[in-house]
Amino acid sequence: MFKRIGNLIKGFLGLFIGGIEKRNPEALLDVEKENLRKQISEFNKGLATHAALVEKLISQTKKLDKQETELRAKTTANLKAGNRQAAGELAMKLQTVDKEHDEMVKQLEGAEARYKELVRARDVSVKTAKKKIEELSRNIDDMKVQKAMAELNEMASGMVTEIGGSGDTLNRLEEMVEDERNKAAGRARVARDSMDMDDINIKAAEQDALAEMALADFAAAEGIELESTEPKASEKESSTGTTKSTMGPGVSE
Repeated sequence: MFKRIGNLIKGFLGLFIGGIEKRNPEALLDVEKENLRKQISEFNKGLATHAALVEKLISQTKKLDKQETELRAKTTANLKAGNRQAAGELAMKLQTVDKEHDEMVKQLEGAEARYKELVRARDVSVKTAKKKIEELSRNIDDMKVQKAMAELNEMASGMVTEIGGSGDTLNRLEEMVEDERNKAAGRARVARDSMDMDDINIKAAEQDALAEMALADFAAAEGIELESTEPKASEKESSTGTTKSTMGPGVSE
């Protein structure tokens, strides 16, 4: 019973954490970057320990090499001096050192090869991880762009649907505006037709006459001679002649 409840709680926590990870992929990627740095640091510590072992083997190999050289020289010297017993003991010791030296060289070669393999494995692993992180970063950026584009497309699609759905409203609004415009034009025409143009013309003539009288008074006061606004005699005759000519030869005055 409790195990099932525990599994259920774990399942809910997994879903919750998974949802957070989906909403924040950058944070998850930063965590993986930090984990990679920690792993590289720990790997380098182990690599440094192995490198120290290699250096120790190198030092021991050099020491055995030097000891072997010295023993060989001493054995040769005692043998030439006739000290066979001492030369024999030195020769036996030389064999032991030589054997130990050969084993040390093999260990050194193996440790050196292992060190190079570890370095290569580290470099390849780090390079692969970095490449994957870079790809994930680009994918996250592309995901953001695609998500933004999808949201814009969805918004545009919604706007098109809303605009298309509001066609009836726009048609009604157009009819209302047209109807009101026609009513306003009708009212303007009625008002214009209701105006008494004869009265307006009379008032306009009165205004012109008053203006002429004021102008005549001003000219008299200033001693300015005004030209008559009535047509001259020649103009009257010309006008009369033109009228007669248009009446035709068979028409009397």
